[in-house]
Amino acid sequence: MFTKGVGFIIIAVIAFSMMNVMAKYLSTMHPMQVVFFRAAGSLIFIFPYMVYHKINRIGNNPKLLLLRAILGLVSLAAFFWAIQRIPLGSAISIRYLGPIFGAILAVYYLQEKVNIKQWISFAIAFTGVLVLKGFDYRIDLFSFSLVIVSAILVGMVFVLIRYLGSREHYLTIINYFMMTATISGICFITCFRMPIGIEWWSVIGIGIFGLIGQLFMTRAFQLEEASILAPFKYLELIFSGCIGYFIFRESYGIVALLGMVLIVGGMVMNVYFKQVKKM
Repeated sequence: MFTKGVGFIIIAVIAFSMMNVMAKYLSTMHPMQVVFFRAAGSLIFIFPYMVYHKINRIGNNPKLLLLRAILGLVSLAAFFWAIQRIPLGSAISIRYLGPIFGAILAVYYLQEKVNIKQWISFAIAFTGVLVLKGFDYRIDLFSFSLVIVSAILVGMVFVLIRYLGSREHYLTIINYFMMTATISGICFITCFRMPIGIEWWSVIGIGIFGLIGQLFMTRAFQLEEASILAPFKYLELIFSGCIGYFIFRESYGIVALLGMVLIVGGMVMNVYFKQVKKM
């Protein structure tokens, strides 16, 4: 059934896909400059809103909020660096391993349970990564390592957000990340260069689309169960892949596409098996 929550998650996925494409388009810039544009573009909207509505900007757990922000910053920087080097669809596919690392960490830190069928789905997704890495020769070892690091840190961020979710306002969590990323980006200002011509559209758009994606995704998860929404997140691969094909002339062989299918299939199976366990 098409609900408002499903509609919101589809909007979020489209927005994040556009953000990724714009980050790819800025591939001649330093990755931290792209991170700066992503964060600052959202911060100029979020911070005034929080001030006006008197939302707590310090939070109740500043150390954990800062840790979440730093992990998210490094993850995003590694991902942006990777998509400058390898096809967009490949980078997004491998980064989908993030929830797996999050689930493994949640077993230890949050005492969450993972059943045998979920472990099988994880193995299928990992097999997809090995297939993709092994048969797409455009993915060099360094770029592959960047995406894996990004995915591991995404998993750590998921665990921290789960812990902080009931203790902090969601905008406080987002604001910490945006502030940290913006300040960190400024530290690399000597590596920055002025955007040229049409790059300005990506500079402006990357922050706006990133903010739209975050807000609509947050709202979607407030309205609908995560198990229903999670599979729709993988539409991002389809949207980004199509855009990458038509704009950046990226194409994939049959085996590489099989690897992507295994990754996405394994993650969708994980959502399904987790939901069945609750029933």
